[in-house]
Amino acid sequence: MMIQKLTTCLLILLLANQVNAQKTKYIIVRHAEKDTTLANAKMMASDPPLNSIGEKRALSLVDKFKVHKINQIYSTNYIRTKATASPIAKAQNLNIAIYDPRKLDTFATQLLSSENSGKTILIVGHSNTSPKLVNLLIEKEQFKDLDESIYDSYWIVTSKNGKIKAKMMKY
Repeated sequence: MMIQKLTTCLLILLLANQVNAQKTKYIIVRHAEKDTTLANAKMMASDPPLNSIGEKRALSLVDKFKVHKINQIYSTNYIRTKATASPIAKAQNLNIAIYDPRKLDTFATQLLSSENSGKTILIVGHSNTSPKLVNLLIEKEQFKDLDESIYDSYWIVTSKNGKIKAKMMKY
């Protein structure tokens, strides 16, 4: 009986250690190219769709990220960000949850919560909010806002055993 209890305790400890050792991955992407030919499309208050190049880029993300088993997708509530996330959401049969880019501190805290442990989460944002979110996740001012002309960069932030690191990548 004592050996059985000891074995059970050891199994529980091993499982707890496995949960703690899980790697959480955040893939943070700026939305694809927006249509700037529309009236006021370059103004902050506008909500332009993707242009044809942006639509192709959004589709290319399906292949780019198919190696990742994405568990959750977040996007800001703009046409261009949702359109960037949509092909991946469709391909992986996921819904797109909306986050408020004006409340990045709160969103970063939510992302880092234990309920996301071991998951892979895709977040689609903007040239200024994406690097800021990465900085909040890693708790370091490492990345600057992207130039408006940059659409081919993304970040992979990993968290394992309390260590968080970020890598900026191109596609």
